[in-house]
Amino acid sequence: MNFKSLSLCCLVLSACSAPMNADGGVDAGPSRAWECAATTASPESLRELGCLTDYTVLASVPVSASIPGARSVKVVLDTADSNALYFQNSVMYQVHYEFVSTHLSGGALPVVPALSQFNQTEYFSPDRRFILAAVSYYEGPQVFALEFSPYDTASATMMQTLFEAVREHSYFGAQLVFHPTSDAIALEAKKLPSSIRIMTTDELYAGIDYQPLTLATGVGRLRFSTAAEVSASPPSSQDILVLDEAPNDISVVRGLVTQTFQTPLSHINVLSANRGTPNMGLKAALTNATLRALDGKLVKLTVGALEWSAVEVTQAEAEAFWLANQPTPVVLPPLDLGPSGLFDVEDCTPDPTDGGTLRAALKDSARAYGGKAAQYSILKRIGDATVPVKPAFVVPMKHYDEFMQDNGLYTLVQGYLADPAFRTDSAVRVQKLNELHTAIMAGTVRQTLVDAILAKAATATYAGKKLRFRTSTNSEDLEGFPCAGCYESHTGDPLDVPDVLDAIRQTYASAWSFRTFEERNFYGIDQFSVGMALLIHTNFPDEEANGVAVTANPFDAAGLDPAFYVNVQYGGDAEVVAPPPGVTSDQFLYYFSQPNQPITFLAHSNLIAPNTNVLTTTQTYQLGRALDAIHKRFSAAYGPAAGNLGWYAMDVEFKFDDDATPASPTLYIKQARPYPGRGQ
Repeated sequence: MNFKSLSLCCLVLSACSAPMNADGGVDAGPSRAWECAATTASPESLRELGCLTDYTVLASVPVSASIPGARSVKVVLDTADSNALYFQNSVMYQVHYEFVSTHLSGGALPVVPALSQFNQTEYFSPDRRFILAAVSYYEGPQVFALEFSPYDTASATMMQTLFEAVREHSYFGAQLVFHPTSDAIALEAKKLPSSIRIMTTDELYAGIDYQPLTLATGVGRLRFSTAAEVSASPPSSQDILVLDEAPNDISVVRGLVTQTFQTPLSHINVLSANRGTPNMGLKAALTNATLRALDGKLVKLTVGALEWSAVEVTQAEAEAFWLANQPTPVVLPPLDLGPSGLFDVEDCTPDPTDGGTLRAALKDSARAYGGKAAQYSILKRIGDATVPVKPAFVVPMKHYDEFMQDNGLYTLVQGYLADPAFRTDSAVRVQKLNELHTAIMAGTVRQTLVDAILAKAATATYAGKKLRFRTSTNSEDLEGFPCAGCYESHTGDPLDVPDVLDAIRQTYASAWSFRTFEERNFYGIDQFSVGMALLIHTNFPDEEANGVAVTANPFDAAGLDPAFYVNVQYGGDAEVVAPPPGVTSDQFLYYFSQPNQPITFLAHSNLIAPNTNVLTTTQTYQLGRALDAIHKRFSAAYGPAAGNLGWYAMDVEFKFDDDATPASPTLYIKQARPYPGRGQ
């Protein structure tokens, strides 16, 4: 069954528009009989929209899909030509400049300048020639909305002029609303007359029932469950799950539907993007008639930008799909067991020399110190004034390998892998890997390593503080196999030696959790090729805020709407990427590179007072400056500076902590890794 509601929803709208009264309602009065204006299948523009066909032939998926389920038509009002209005073909011309420079430049009209000058004047100047916006249709709430770019500094007079022109020249004019796309636009929109109905982002979200996250197709057996159940009893790797909400973690599955909407930066969504498996949010999913009719059957689930579908398939079709879409086996970087002892993190990834590349330097460093420490080393050397990170040291791979050999743990794993029941029965794998965890926790850590860590902890940099032991493996934070959330970090108190030993062993044990084992198995990774270093720094005892960010706009596959995406929560108790049920966080797009640096909020934290934000303006700027520096620095490894002309972003974890300066919480960057999300 296909779920594409644009045409059906539009058809129920009135074919005639009427003026709005002072209360925002529709006045009774003479109506206009509308007729389609398009005379060809793909006009380059129209002067008015007289019917559904006119809108659909011009509409494209919007450049920014931060609110799902929308199509968009860009509009241009030319003040140099008696306020002539154009609805441009937004498939043919993705941005305003492409259209106006082609059709509204020269002859009897002024010449349109170069793109750089156009962008500076037509979005920011009070004396601009063009008023530019888009009309988007949101399927869930069935709303046509006029939207300006979040960074546009248009006055309320400009907004009103364009709104009234669009309302007068479109068949849905009576239903048109104004949707502010940033705080700055919302503030200016308060000056609009009451005849223009304003609809907030929160109101739009309330009417949306479908959230496309990872756009993909998957085949598996459809099963209904809950997040609590799959956390307690791992699902089959051939399941497509319909859940009440996103679990904190999940082993490999073929697709995911959650009744509660997710954050795009959740571990679950990053994992889905890594695996190329479909992931979506759907309100009332547990009672959806189409999905319920397929319960227990083999189905093909497709998640698209505007629609989803689920259809039954045969066993033969399923097996053919799995064979054709089997991941290419991943070969991890071979371990470098040479470095021994402790290393300050800034020394782990030296800058490349003799024609080497940053990407090659990171890969080489990861063999001895793991991906997390390799990237942290670069962060540390950017400079604390811009990218503040905690001082840290690293226990290299060699000591993990010694621990596994000293305690006979490799031999134990070899026995598991030789057991047919372990290979074919997930319940047996859960049982045996739990036994392995017990054996690891009983293992002996060499005294020389413990003594070295305690001596380092006693130095002025670390003295008097608990230590955070963080995983840094050759199978995480790397392009191709980021394995987000695969491993677990733990805290140990240097004044309590058994506590430090437990922290080391618990961190090592996370390399062999069921979910992590299944993830490597899904990608055909040799289980013995994984190694774990430890990245160690002081703990964050007084978090004011914790969050994750992407250094590009994950809703903007085309790269035409640059922004940072930030997901941040108050305090340190509520996990930001996998919040407890009913807890929401601040989610916003930060247009750091645009004048005035506007912000578009997509959601707000419900752990703080209404109409407040988790971060102050100063904190947001500090974060933006760090994200900008990180994006530029790692471009030499993963972005345009490395020859990647596609979509590029870094996935960044951060905190604001009160420990050092209670009156002014300090920003700390915890890690940065290549982001595998939308656009690649």
